[in-house]
Amino acid sequence: MTTTGEEGTAARGGPWWWARRRSAVFDCGLAAVSAAECAVEGIPFARDAGIPVAAGVVFGLLAGSVLLVRRQWPIAVVLVAIAITPAQMGFLMGIVGLYTLAASELPRRIIGSLAGMQLVGTLIVTFVRVRQDMVRGDLDLGDWFVPFASITTSLGLTAPPVLLGLYVGARRRLMESLRERADSLERELQLLAERAEERAEWARSEERTRIAREMHDVVAHRVSLMVVHAAALQAVARKDPEKAVRNAALVGDMGRQALTELREMLGVLRSGEGVRRVAAPVAVVAPVVSRGGEEGEGPCLSELEELVGQSAAAGMVVELSVEGEVRAYAPEVEQTAFRVVQEALTNVHKHAAGAKTHVRLAHRVAEIAMQVENEPPSEVGSASSAGLPSGGNGLVGMRERVVGLGGVFVSGPTEAGGFRVSAVIPAA
Repeated sequence: MTTTGEEGTAARGGPWWWARRRSAVFDCGLAAVSAAECAVEGIPFARDAGIPVAAGVVFGLLAGSVLLVRRQWPIAVVLVAIAITPAQMGFLMGIVGLYTLAASELPRRIIGSLAGMQLVGTLIVTFVRVRQDMVRGDLDLGDWFVPFASITTSLGLTAPPVLLGLYVGARRRLMESLRERADSLERELQLLAERAEERAEWARSEERTRIAREMHDVVAHRVSLMVVHAAALQAVARKDPEKAVRNAALVGDMGRQALTELREMLGVLRSGEGVRRVAAPVAVVAPVVSRGGEEGEGPCLSELEELVGQSAAAGMVVELSVEGEVRAYAPEVEQTAFRVVQEALTNVHKHAAGAKTHVRLAHRVAEIAMQVENEPPSEVGSASSAGLPSGGNGLVGMRERVVGLGGVFVSGPTEAGGFRVSAVIPAA
């Protein structure tokens, strides 16, 4: 009654229809006692019926041993008990049979019908027996005693086993229901644990992707500009010392800014290490540090002119055009728009040095659109000679950012031989 699931199945080790060996032993013991009782009661039955005593004993042994199959065929046991009731034998078999029948899964109408038959049979047999005893003078009581004894005996042999069997059957069904619920809950908990592990693994993967994307955005652009300025410095070091000094100063400034942003971003990640365990969705861009050094604020569209100016200072011919009414957007929208333009300009430095570039920003009613398009490079520039590496993650990161906010991202070569990056982000 206390085992659940596979443990309850493993506990079934009895022969034939018995679930456990001890149940088989118990039923065999009951059948032996019932057979002995019926055999003893078969002696007076044989004398009254005028048949050999051995025949009565054998009949009693056979009838009483039917109790052995009470768990498999309880209806047969009760019917045999009813059948031998006129012979005044099988009282133990009748009681145990009614209990087993009431505790089984059979319909209540069958249980009630057989219990009623047993009650009526016992009532009639008891009434006739007591009446005969009073006629012979064995009992000297009033006429009221015959019906009283009949009703009391029949109810005493029928009602208690039926009620007890109904109670035990209901309790067994309740325990089985609770066991099934426990098994179901255990399976659900196991499934939830597996899903939680999958979500945790997904969250860790998303967090690693987000951090890698942030590191790429923060460092790649400035380092690319540093490489461009370093290549220009190498080219003009002897021809134009003053320009070389300016380029060296720009390289130093770019390096300091890159180190500052990298240090501040690592500080943000380290400070949130114990708090933020679950990665945010890709749509949410992690806060980075602005050039002002204030934590929790990322780059915004107001810094776009400065970004374009840095690329122009590195030798790129770049034009910025803004359409529509300038207004503020949600931080993640402005950060994503800024990163798209920044990464597109970085790609121009890497792959199309010397190409004229157009940066367009359009403020619309419900969205903001940006486009960075470069013409074919006229000649191999300093950036190409510098050999800027490319990891192939820039366009992937831009697409993830834009699509994560419900926007549209398109990139590809133009008919003129250049390259175009376009993105549209919902304003809300």
